[in-house]
Amino acid sequence: MKKYFFTTLLVLIYTVINAAYIFIPMDYENQKNHLKAYGITYWVLTQEVEAYWLLNYKGGSFAFQQTKKFEDECKIRGVSYKIISNGEFARIREEIANPEANMEAIKLEKAPKIAVYTPDFNPVGQKIQPWDDAVTLVLTYAEIPYDQIYDRAVLENKLAEYDWLHLHHEDFTGQYGKFYASQGSTPWYKLNQQKTEEMSKKLGYSKVSHLKLAVAKKIKEYVSGGGFMFAMCSATDTYDIALAAEGVDICDKQYDGDSYDPNSQAKLDFSKTFAFKDFQLILNPLVYEHSTLDSKDRRISPENDYFNIFDFSAKWDPIPSMLCQNHTKIIKGFMGQSTSFVRKYIKSDVLILGENKALEEVKYIHGTQGYGTWTFFGGHDPEDYQHFVNDPETDLNLHPTSPGYRLILNNILFPAAEKKKRKT
Repeated sequence: MKKYFFTTLLVLIYTVINAAYIFIPMDYENQKNHLKAYGITYWVLTQEVEAYWLLNYKGGSFAFQQTKKFEDECKIRGVSYKIISNGEFARIREEIANPEANMEAIKLEKAPKIAVYTPDFNPVGQKIQPWDDAVTLVLTYAEIPYDQIYDRAVLENKLAEYDWLHLHHEDFTGQYGKFYASQGSTPWYKLNQQKTEEMSKKLGYSKVSHLKLAVAKKIKEYVSGGGFMFAMCSATDTYDIALAAEGVDICDKQYDGDSYDPNSQAKLDFSKTFAFKDFQLILNPLVYEHSTLDSKDRRISPENDYFNIFDFSAKWDPIPSMLCQNHTKIIKGFMGQSTSFVRKYIKSDVLILGENKALEEVKYIHGTQGYGTWTFFGGHDPEDYQHFVNDPETDLNLHPTSPGYRLILNNILFPAAEKKKRKT
């Protein structure tokens, strides 16, 4: 028995000494596919294995226990990695723990269940809305699974089944993106309006704007209860506009059959919004803007259009640090239905993560609502400067190190963080 005991003990000691980790660097020089690195880390979590997110260490690197299965998957997906010993990983952790180092090791515990809010009435093999979506593109490329949900599921409280929600390029005001002037006569626009109106009636709403408000309020309940919500492009400003305009008609007859309330501006309630205040509505149905929130009057060329993401204290502010992990702090700008946000309309308690200071444009913001959080990211596609209707979707095989797409993936991994590190 004694011999067996000591043999077992020696095996355990040998295993601990020789334990190894897979280290995935995320700096510019050492990672050839930043986007798929997030997918690998997410996949490891689905195997019920914890991972570490090393904030500000070599671009926000990842580490998890070494197995042949994990190593093979890194090779298959083309993710750069190296094997380090348990002792080397302990040395890295010690370096990160230095109080003077703006770094932190965040334990990732469980893969978040992801939902994308997007229309579910498309014909088989066909999209009604003639544009893609950056989040679904990068989820697919990174091989991170997600479910699609839409209005009926939201109203039936199905959001409670998910940890993280992305709002596709929706118009929560019921004005169909205000595409009427440029696209109102096209088959896709007419079909989209027809299908949306039919769905509204089936769900018991006389107007699309009423349905979208009900959905927006359900999403607000989801976030308040502890959910994580991420939105891009038109789903950012129209979401807050819809909340502020509760009970007020801001749609002209082209969208809902009757005129808007001429006193609607005075009736807005900014206390109901997540991020924005004091903006002015643009009620003209022929103008391709919902309000003064969006920075559309931009005097800058595409070659010079950049925004900066900020440095935060990784030890004291782990949430914004997670959301800003990258291999560069200067990121190419890109446009969309909602490109960026005018600073003066942002509430004082909103955290600004990225901006173009010279233009007074804010690109990337974050905040809390109840027990949950939300993040708004302006623009349509980080690797397509000015995406037009019917343009082909971006091929991310051509952009595997995209820093703009990394910001999206930061948000997807954020809910996996150890709960005590997510407290605000």
